[in-house]
Amino acid sequence: MNQTEIQPITHLPPQIADLENAAVAEGFRFLTRLISEWQSGANRFDAPGECLMAAYLNERLVGIGGLSVDPYAEASVGRLRRVYVVPGSRGQNVGQRLVNALLVHAALHFRSVRLNTDTVEGSAFYLRCGFVRVEDGDATHRVELSND
Repeated sequence: MNQTEIQPITHLPPQIADLENAAVAEGFRFLTRLISEWQSGANRFDAPGECLMAAYLNERLVGIGGLSVDPYAEASVGRLRRVYVVPGSRGQNVGQRLVNALLVHAALHFRSVRLNTDTVEGSAFYLRCGFVRVEDGDATHRVELSND
């Protein structure tokens, strides 16, 4: 049985390079940017309401994702960023559990969450996670959160 754990993190795990290599092999550079911005201090997902979470499958880092204040909207809107799951762990609900954990955290701080994806697969994934497509130059998907 596969055991998945989603954890908030305050430091990049040592295995982040493996995730970056997998992402680059697929043509994605956003984990390279995550690492660069983290190392420079430009973005550490540590502003109020923000967080970075890691997904582990059988104690191996297989995914990562961040939540930040959306720089393109009012302060009550969060933004999913740098969400990535290695190909071998897709289809095992790792990505959905990661996004759900980020949204649970987001509901404590934001009214809605937006994101931008440029792939058909990414769009379908976020629709399955409860997002709706939006026609906005700064976002492709949005979900309204219940702050009860």
